[in-house]
Amino acid sequence: MRARNHGRTARAGTLIGGALFALVAGALPALAEPSAAPAAPRAAKADDNGGLVMVLDSSGSMADDDGTGRTRMESARAAVGTVVDALPDGYPTGLRVYGADRPQGCTDTRLVRPVRKLDRAAVKRAVAGVRPRGDTPIGLSLRKAAQDLPRPADGAIATRTILLISDGEDNCGTPQPCEVAEQLGGAGAGLRIDTVGFQVKGAARKQLECVAAAGNGRYYDAPDAKALARQLQRAAQLSADGYRFRGRRVAGTPTTAGAPALAPGQYLDTIGPGEKRYYAVGLDDVSTADFAATAVPQPGAAVDAFDALSTRLEYDHGSCGTDTARFSQKEGATPLTSAVARIRSQEGTRTCDRAGRYRLVVERESKKGSDAARWPLELVYGVEAPLGKGVTPAQSQAEYGSGGKDAVLPSGDPREVRGGTGFNDAEEIGRGVWRDRILPSQTLWYKVPAGWGQQVVYDVEFANEPTVDRTGSTYSYGASRLYTPARHPLTGGTEFNASTMYDGRPAAVRMGGVPVAWTNRYEDRTDVQPVHAGGDFYISVTLGADTAEIAENPQIGLVLRVSVLGDARTGPEHGAPVAAGKPGGVADGKADGNTAKGGDTVKGRDKKGDSTSSADSGGTGGAGWTGVAAAAGAAVMAAVPAVFVYARGRRRAAARTTRGSA
Repeated sequence: MRARNHGRTARAGTLIGGALFALVAGALPALAEPSAAPAAPRAAKADDNGGLVMVLDSSGSMADDDGTGRTRMESARAAVGTVVDALPDGYPTGLRVYGADRPQGCTDTRLVRPVRKLDRAAVKRAVAGVRPRGDTPIGLSLRKAAQDLPRPADGAIATRTILLISDGEDNCGTPQPCEVAEQLGGAGAGLRIDTVGFQVKGAARKQLECVAAAGNGRYYDAPDAKALARQLQRAAQLSADGYRFRGRRVAGTPTTAGAPALAPGQYLDTIGPGEKRYYAVGLDDVSTADFAATAVPQPGAAVDAFDALSTRLEYDHGSCGTDTARFSQKEGATPLTSAVARIRSQEGTRTCDRAGRYRLVVERESKKGSDAARWPLELVYGVEAPLGKGVTPAQSQAEYGSGGKDAVLPSGDPREVRGGTGFNDAEEIGRGVWRDRILPSQTLWYKVPAGWGQQVVYDVEFANEPTVDRTGSTYSYGASRLYTPARHPLTGGTEFNASTMYDGRPAAVRMGGVPVAWTNRYEDRTDVQPVHAGGDFYISVTLGADTAEIAENPQIGLVLRVSVLGDARTGPEHGAPVAAGKPGGVADGKADGNTAKGGDTVKGRDKKGDSTSSADSGGTGGAGWTGVAAAAGAAVMAAVPAVFVYARGRRRAAARTTRGSA
């Protein structure tokens, strides 16, 4: 759910210089080849700075039969083996145990495998040598485990996970596990504590739930050995697939005093509950400027439906536009993006049209009981110059038309693909049918190029999955969001609904945007205004956290049916010709039976549909912004009034049109 206040001083929207896209767009990630196991986590990278330490209960009760004729420890060893087999090559992984060395003792905790580049055989040997013997010092083990995880280098932000597996509650008392988890969870951004309760109930389960909630993580229930392996795999892979951040570190201030000055680019900060972060930006009086803030809490962490992230642009004592994004569900945290823009008004006489020092304000609202950790915050700031002298832009396109809820989407056999962890490594796809797998609490990311005059429309279908035996009715959700190249979240207006209920049976979400037109920026509708420049549109797909209580398989299948309608034009002007090798073509000519008109190569892909580069997006998050405000000479200024007159006429005509569901 989104709330906007555009204000009388300026239109809030998200802007991007589409004509300048090719100058700064980063290299594109490689398209996944078809395989039998498409959802294996991506290979770990040296700059990820993340890591996982499993904390395994080796107390005396782990020698009990788990109901299958094996001990709980034997089942735990097998589950740990399954986890390390599924982790990506090189992902830093370690193992700590407690209760394994003495029959009694509340200091009995030991690191049996340090957190280092994954050696699957070494981890399996380490867990094979563990014998259950003693007590259950959970609190002390958690404190030690946090010390086991290496600190990110050079101030980087990455997911550092403690994964606790226990069949009972702490019997030592000091330090209290929940208190330790709260201290660790509030110490800085990036740390999470997930807990898996193996055949627990009552007080033991409540304690493990408390530890997970206080530690920014999730509790997973494992009533049997199969569930243990499934839940461990989910938690570990969620850690390995943490959001990959990009940007220069910056520290916003709690008040306007001393706010750091931002130049166009991409930045990283953190934000705590109830905080405001101020940044200073210098704007001229002709260019448009847009800002997007993405908060990335730990996936599945406790949130309220009304917890929010807001952005606001201020000048003097007034607001030039605000935007608020909310979770709109209570199952668990997901990435949250809010975006705001400064667009010069038609007359150019309003306060927010002036050149000067503006303030960008990012605010986090949290209800009592919500995640108390600091959230990583990724900021993107881009600038776009006005059209050149004598350029008459194409008419705005404020209707969904053939790209609405009844659009015919591609069919046929899907190609395997693996979504990225965020905006920065979103996997590029095009027209066609694509298949992936997703974890509970996870958000996967894709990008679809679309040019002037084109529109993106797609379905996400969540698969029919076998479910676990459970009492009562448990429901979760599936959701998707479409973002402009400037990372502006599109609401879909009244045409689309961004989420659907999911309980293991097939469910689908359809989303889309209107055709890209330069003059869309002057429309009043919030689902139209931001769609005013071509580039990479981003798709996020989220599966609710409670699916972990429903689905039998560790991951859940999904299918994307993506269409990019219309011919890409060479520019924003009226009557621009169709572009050769335009964006939005199929990634493979066989994907939906169509090929891109005007050439065999489609934006970074060769004739076989393979990516010509495998690097992550660079620059300003792959958004394609210039990063520098263009100088506005007299010739440019002369063209501005004509543009505004044209836009005003279009908007008045649109106001006279009775719109149906759009």
